[in-house]
Amino acid sequence: MKTGKSQNAAEKEPGSLPAAALAVLVHLVFIGLLIFGFHWKETPPEGMMVELWQDLPVQPVVQPQPPVKSTPQPAPPPPPKQPPKPAPEPKPEPEPKAEPKTAPKPEPVKPQPAPPKRPDIEIKDKEAKAKADAKRVQREREEQKKREIEEQKRREQEEQRKRQEEEQKKREQEEQKRREEEALKKRQEEEQKQREREEQKKREQEEQKKREQEEQKRREQEAQRKREQEEKARQAAQQAAAAAAAAAARTQVESEIGKYIAMIKAKIRSRVVMPPDLPGNPKVEFDVTLLPGGDILDVRLRRSSGYPAFDSAVERAIHLSKPLPLPSDPALFNRFRNLDVTVHYLE
Repeated sequence: MKTGKSQNAAEKEPGSLPAAALAVLVHLVFIGLLIFGFHWKETPPEGMMVELWQDLPVQPVVQPQPPVKSTPQPAPPPPPKQPPKPAPEPKPEPEPKAEPKTAPKPEPVKPQPAPPKRPDIEIKDKEAKAKADAKRVQREREEQKKREIEEQKRREQEEQRKRQEEEQKKREQEEQKRREEEALKKRQEEEQKQREREEQKKREQEEQKKREQEEQKRREQEAQRKREQEEKARQAAQQAAAAAAAAAARTQVESEIGKYIAMIKAKIRSRVVMPPDLPGNPKVEFDVTLLPGGDILDVRLRRSSGYPAFDSAVERAIHLSKPLPLPSDPALFNRFRNLDVTVHYLE
């Protein structure tokens, strides 16, 4: 609170600080001059010779004049603000060399006249003046001491104010630093929380993406499995249809082949001249090689009936039956290229 009041006072009186600084500078210069003067006057006293008078000479009586009051001289203008230069220390004077003492010669004693007696008024005036000067010097010293005490007190107050200001500034800096550290810590915590939230969100997005990928993969696998099942079912159906068609085709081909084989056998049998009175029901088997168009390329006996007349009659009937009847589809000719012809005597 004192610091605030001093600051307000300084703000209210703008010229107080330069005036105080100037007063301090003047006092410092004055103290330095006093110290330098005391040191400068400290010289060893010179020797004095005193004449003794028996009687003082008669002098006219001088009326005492009132003491002239010395008017104080105006203070010189303050020098520019510069740090006071240290007063040069007086060089110690060389001590006089001690001369060898010689025995003084006795001089004849001469009668000396008595010194003239001074008037008592003059002596009293001088004593009063000396007392006044002493009082003035004492008063000046007391005032100087008082000013020094006040200056010392003012400096102490100024130093205390500066210390308080420095402490206040230091506390404010510490408080500002503490607030900045708290703000930095809070900001770091917020950034850490933000990073954690972003990482959590990123993990959740990655997990969601992974689940979606797994779900997509599962759906694709399910669709693939379904397509494979459908393809298998389609292929099975196609195979079944193909097998049915093939079976039907085979049945039709076999029926067609059986029909033409029966026609071939009927044509050959119609041209066989059977020998009479053969016992039992003998049969003969021939391997007949055909050409496209039904022509006969070769006829070979594979199994005889045991009756050469019956075998020869069947062989002649085969040659007489050409061209043998064949189906119109050329793809079926391979079934008739090597034909097995079996003929029974009795049918």
